[in-house]
Amino acid sequence: MRALLSIVSTFFLASCGTMNLSAFQGTEPKLVIEDFFTGETRAWGVFEDRFGNLRAQFTVDIRGTWNDPTLVLEEDFVYTSGRTDRRVWVVTKQPDGSYQGRAADVIGSATGVAEGNAFNWTYVMDLPVGERTLRVRLDDWLWLQESGVLINRARVTKFGVEIGQITIFFLKEGHHVASIATNGAKN
Repeated sequence: MRALLSIVSTFFLASCGTMNLSAFQGTEPKLVIEDFFTGETRAWGVFEDRFGNLRAQFTVDIRGTWNDPTLVLEEDFVYTSGRTDRRVWVVTKQPDGSYQGRAADVIGSATGVAEGNAFNWTYVMDLPVGERTLRVRLDDWLWLQESGVLINRARVTKFGVEIGQITIFFLKEGHHVASIATNGAKN
């Protein structure tokens, strides 16, 4: 019984761990959301269920317009299944440097905070799943890389239980990522 209690306690404590934004203080390149998303951006993403099964693949074309203190993001999604979707975010930078955002399928406001090369964005939304809609919570973490690629990992939860993860890679239009291969590289 004691061994079982120990295993359950370990599992519970591990599942309670959260990333701390302060760990990214001073990291480079500095992520300024309104700078990164102003203009045209393209993204590629996947959704995996809690068992690691790939459930969706998609691309997103994003048009961002910054009019201090408001960033409008028009996102057009195309899924490999042929389904399309559109989301328009209206994100307002707050006097304290944090962000609040609204979109039609978001319940209430999203909140976000940046530190160094990281940005944490949390919100509740209605997520279409087949013929029904699930109300879920998303905890997005974004990290800007030196190559100019922005990586986004989002935990999707319902009633505190993870139901899946979304991974997205963003690249600004006209920006090219350096090739990984180099002359003389060995396998």
